[in-house]
Amino acid sequence: MGEQCYVNPAARDGELVHEYGPNVHLIADPLALTWLSRLSHPSCVQPEVNRIVTLLYRGLVREVINREFPRKIVRTETRMRPLTEHGYYEGEVVDPDVDVTSVDIARAGILPSMVCFEALCEILSPGRVRQDHILMNRVTDAEDHVTGAATHGRKIAGPIAGRFLLFPDPMGATGGSLTEAITFYRERLDGAPRHCFALNLIVTPEYVRKLTSAFPEGVSIYAYRLDRGLSTERALAARPGAFPDDERGLNDIQYIVPGAGGMGEVMNNALS
Repeated sequence: MGEQCYVNPAARDGELVHEYGPNVHLIADPLALTWLSRLSHPSCVQPEVNRIVTLLYRGLVREVINREFPRKIVRTETRMRPLTEHGYYEGEVVDPDVDVTSVDIARAGILPSMVCFEALCEILSPGRVRQDHILMNRVTDAEDHVTGAATHGRKIAGPIAGRFLLFPDPMGATGGSLTEAITFYRERLDGAPRHCFALNLIVTPEYVRKLTSAFPEGVSIYAYRLDRGLSTERALAARPGAFPDDERGLNDIQYIVPGAGGMGEVMNNALS
C-alpha cells in the first residue's frame, strides 16, 4: 500500500488533517501539489526548475502572510471617488508596518529566500524587510550518513528583536541544519524574534519531529507535502502522525523518499 493521505485527503481550514500539533501546517493545495509533482520528476530541469520553485514559494509565503501576519483597518479612496462620496474601501488589509527577515540558508535556500524577500517587499514597508545569509551544509561520515550540520559563514544584517523570521528551505529532511540556524537566532543574538517560520516544499516525519521537539513554541512549519514513503502500511493508511514510530521518510543516507532528489544540486546544476 502506498501513501493514502493525498489519495483521499482529509482537509480542514485549507490544511491536511494530521496529529503533529498546532504548529505544523501542511497546506492542502492541489495546484501546488501539481507543480511539486512536476518539480520532483527527473525530466524537470533548468530553467523550469527555478520557475516552479518561484511559483511554489510565492504561494507559500502568501499562505504565511494570510494566516500569521497582523492586519489593520483602512479607509482608502478608489477611482470612483470623483463620481461618488461612497468611493472608498473601508476594511481589513495586511499591516505594512511589520519587521521581517528572510534567512537564506545557502545553497538550496538562495532562490526561495529571495522570492520571499521580494514578495514581502511588495506587501510591507520595504525598509522593514531584510534578508540574512547563512552558508551551511550537512556533514556526513564515510558511509554517507548525516552526522550533523556545519556552518561556514553568516551575514546577519541587523537586530532580530520583535521580528518575524522566515527560513525558506525546499527540503525538510533531517531538520539538523534548520535547527542549528533557528537556535543561533533565538539564543546567540540580542533580543528575541517575534516568531519563526520554516517554509518547506516537502517535509518528512523525522523533520517534523525534530523541529517540534526542539522548539515546542515559537516555531511554525509551513509545507506543501509530507513525504513518508518508507513508513509501514499501517502508518500510510492512517492520518499523518497517528503512528509516529511507524513513520519514516528518510533512506539510510538521509534523502527524502519519494522526495525530489537533492534540490541544492538540482537548482544549481551541480549533479555531476
